[in-house]
Amino acid sequence: MPPPGDNHGAVQGNYMTELKVQGERRGLGKARGEVGIILWRNPDRVVAPEALFIANSSLPQRISREGYLETIPDVVVEVRSKNDTQPEVDHKVADYIKAGVKLVWVADPAKEIVTEYRPSQPPCVYTIADTLAVEDIIPGFQMPVRRVFEI
Repeated sequence: MPPPGDNHGAVQGNYMTELKVQGERRGLGKARGEVGIILWRNPDRVVAPEALFIANSSLPQRISREGYLETIPDVVVEVRSKNDTQPEVDHKVADYIKAGVKLVWVADPAKEIVTEYRPSQPPCVYTIADTLAVEDIIPGFQMPVRRVFEI
């Protein structure tokens, strides 16, 4: 796979900053950038989202012998690349939900929208006029969608 471009990296960094500042630094859990996560074994399903957050209730982290997270994050962020097809995105989101992720945000820089996925709920689409919140996982977290796409 080709490496992501500048816009992709900017969106990833924006999410990572907010998860770190509004979550980890407030003592609510651990934020991580792109890191391998083992969703399940036999056959192994390893993914590397752009950003993630593990709430205190899911800690301590479990790390595999390969150095990947075995702890399922509470929040996962994916940044859609120009080559990602909708079926590929849907499959990845379904895998996260199946593994126990509580919330998946998929940011689409081309459309400047964020789609939020939660188990047993329809997807919710946010535009640059909206604000992301995840009160049930990171109390007080607020991130204007406009900030997601600042480059």
